[in-house]
Amino acid sequence: MRCIFLALALLSGTMAWAECPPSPDHSSELAALFERAQSAPNQAAARVFNARMWELWSDAPDDAAQALLDSATTASRVGDYAGALETLNRLIEYCPDYAEGWNQRAFVYFLSEDYDAALPDLERADALNPKHLGVLTGVALTLIALGRDGEAQPWLERAVALNPWISERALLKDKEGIEL
Repeated sequence: MRCIFLALALLSGTMAWAECPPSPDHSSELAALFERAQSAPNQAAARVFNARMWELWSDAPDDAAQALLDSATTASRVGDYAGALETLNRLIEYCPDYAEGWNQRAFVYFLSEDYDAALPDLERADALNPKHLGVLTGVALTLIALGRDGEAQPWLERAVALNPWISERALLKDKEGIEL
């Protein structure tokens, strides 16, 4: 019951004094998922591992943070980017060390075509979780949207090294700039 009240208070923005617990440590399971994705025979086989990775990255530090993340995700899915940003701002204020909060806010900026605002959030998310495929590909796609294709390549290479079956691998280019 306490978690429900905490979540409602955070959603309404009235509990700036609450302290976010550390993010769950899923590093062992993620490492195993990366290994399985790297040895998968094809994209369809790797898809299940990628889906599980997203479940882990989206596992917020507590019920209140999860409620904020879920609310923001729902808002962005229906095109309420302003509402999603407002909620993600509260999530980031409450849990500044939770990479997915930064990643999701960057995604909403990306959907809003505010690429310059997306990049700092993606860089913060990368600093918190350097093996987050969504962050790595998000930086790459944002740089491409800004016309900075060459800068996107190292980000794509990092992502493909973790999971060679991601769809963004089609954006990789060789040293002469030709798609692979």
